[in-house]
Amino acid sequence: MTSARRIVARQTGGPEVLEQEEFDVPAAGPREARVRVTASGVNFIDTYHRSGLYKLPLPTGLGTEFAGVVEAIGKDVKGIKPGQRVAARLANPGSYATHALVDASLLIPVPDSISDEVAAAATLKGLTAWMLLEKCAKLQQGQSVLVHSAAGGVGSFLVPWAKALGTKVIAHSGSTQKADRASRLGADHSFTGSFDDLPGQVREVTGGRGADVVLDGVGAASWAASLASVAKRGLIASFGNASGPAPAINPLDLMRAGSIFLTRPTLFDYTITPEELAEGSQRLFGLIANGTLQVQIGQRFLLADAAEAHRALESRGTVGSTILIP
Repeated sequence: MTSARRIVARQTGGPEVLEQEEFDVPAAGPREARVRVTASGVNFIDTYHRSGLYKLPLPTGLGTEFAGVVEAIGKDVKGIKPGQRVAARLANPGSYATHALVDASLLIPVPDSISDEVAAAATLKGLTAWMLLEKCAKLQQGQSVLVHSAAGGVGSFLVPWAKALGTKVIAHSGSTQKADRASRLGADHSFTGSFDDLPGQVREVTGGRGADVVLDGVGAASWAASLASVAKRGLIASFGNASGPAPAINPLDLMRAGSIFLTRPTLFDYTITPEELAEGSQRLFGLIANGTLQVQIGQRFLLADAAEAHRALESRGTVGSTILIP
């Protein structure tokens, strides 16, 4: 057993339900690895788990993304060894901790060129960007893409990645400062302000056509604007609920908007096999290494201050990625 600390929620609710506790980490079992966590990413999905929007058995750990060092491995683990630096995105929350016992198949070797903090800040959000751009949308050069919350965690990856694919990037952000950051990330057009005004702005810069792809992690507040901004036969990928869940969809609404395709993807359906996970992570780390993606860690909190990290995230007071340091 290894003595450790972790953040748990014994009930659903606001950030105040998060507690720090001590626990013992068991020895690694077959196909498992025990990892000393050096940094944990903070993501909106963590707030959904805490609030009960995404139901989990209680009490529950929090956090789905981390970087660290392998301390021990169990029987039948291949490709991972003690002392190796790794990152992971977890199916079962628990990365807000000093140690984690995980399925070794979820671990991603971290290249020497990538720091632990960058890996913790980039793995889940970066793999989500890869999924959305290269697997869901299959973006092609010359297409246009609308990115909501373009200066946020995932948006900070989507904008430069989409630009690197040769597309016209239209960004929308919640403040002038964030819109300026989206421009610096590479957006061709960077808007802020009302969602009511956004469809007109998008159609103006696309010659009336609308965006070929809309990437929407906002949810309830942005859904109507997304539907009104997409081109005929375009794609909307709804991948988050930062403002609450998107409304129920009548398929006829997709027809009336111009025969629209709609997907609500989850990363685990696009990284089912080790080969898929390796493809996405190698693509992500390659773009970070060559400078295409500049990972900004806008906020660092101590593990014990996880509640404060959640408050900052939910108040839209963060820029770029947020991490916890054990």
